[in-house]
Amino acid sequence: MINCSELFDRLQRNEKIAKKFHEIEIKILSILNFKNLFEVLLTEIQEQFGVPYAWISLIEKSEISNLVQAVADSAILKQRMRFINRKKFMDLVGNRRQPILINENLQHYFQLIPADYSYPIRSMAIAPISFHGKIIGSLNQADYSKGRFQPGIDTSLLEQLSIKVSLCISNVIAHEKLQFMAYHDPLTGLLNRRVMKSILRREFNRVKRYKTPLSLIFIDVNDFKQVNDTFGHDAGDALLKYLSSLLLEMSRDSDVATRFAGDEFVLILPETSASSAEMMLSRMRNYIDDHPFVMESNIVPFSVSFGIASTEDETICNPDTLLKRADEALYEKKKAQKLNVYNIA
Repeated sequence: MINCSELFDRLQRNEKIAKKFHEIEIKILSILNFKNLFEVLLTEIQEQFGVPYAWISLIEKSEISNLVQAVADSAILKQRMRFINRKKFMDLVGNRRQPILINENLQHYFQLIPADYSYPIRSMAIAPISFHGKIIGSLNQADYSKGRFQPGIDTSLLEQLSIKVSLCISNVIAHEKLQFMAYHDPLTGLLNRRVMKSILRREFNRVKRYKTPLSLIFIDVNDFKQVNDTFGHDAGDALLKYLSSLLLEMSRDSDVATRFAGDEFVLILPETSASSAEMMLSRMRNYIDDHPFVMESNIVPFSVSFGIASTEDETICNPDTLLKRADEALYEKKKAQKLNVYNIA
């Protein structure tokens, strides 16, 4: 039987634990980016509770995992983040919302642990986290002590924390989407026209400073209206997405692919001569010829036209002129193509 003194001591301990959980919740609820959210959360858990190891497991190819991988340059996240196949995760955790405590047969659960972790673990706590009611991963803790996360102990506060983390994730995703929409084209995901102009100014200033060439390619889809009229607007949208992915795939990390307007795209190629830009376009044309766009088992024929301008042209004295010259080159190409069609006819 527990005497009054023991009961009072237990209540005090529980109150201190609840206060620590509350302090963590207060710190994370106002954070609006994944990097800070997970860094603060994991660091606070370790510091507040003296847990040797805390980490996040996320199911691969989910909305949140794609966003988190974009900030994976964080040293803490590299060490404290594990992306896992959905089936493997569900086999381990299932659809339960309550935390799981384990101190026997842990090897099966090591699939949740980041690959470079090598410390001895004798007990684990796995608290599922969700987004829009769907399990997306777990907040995990591990200890050298077998009794730290012994099955049967109260997990209500840990469950409450995982609910708050799920709420924070919803807030961050909403904020990240707003940020993304401010800088990206909603259909293709490429950077938008406003951002393109800002980057072009930056790269042009770099040309002045370092005297390296800068090329710009204006691209558009020939007879795009005909694609929409013949195959429907869904096919037109899908074609623009296909072309956008192709631009990203065929460009270097330093290149910038943007959607200018409608079926028009702009590629900014730092430290690239006009002749190198032409070589890139040749590869792109060959790829398009060899990989036709297919929608619902139907080949949707299309072609693109290009216009190139480069700072190697000494008459180009500002970024607006570079953009204008590429646009003019595109217009001349399309005009010549139409004349060729008429002459053949």
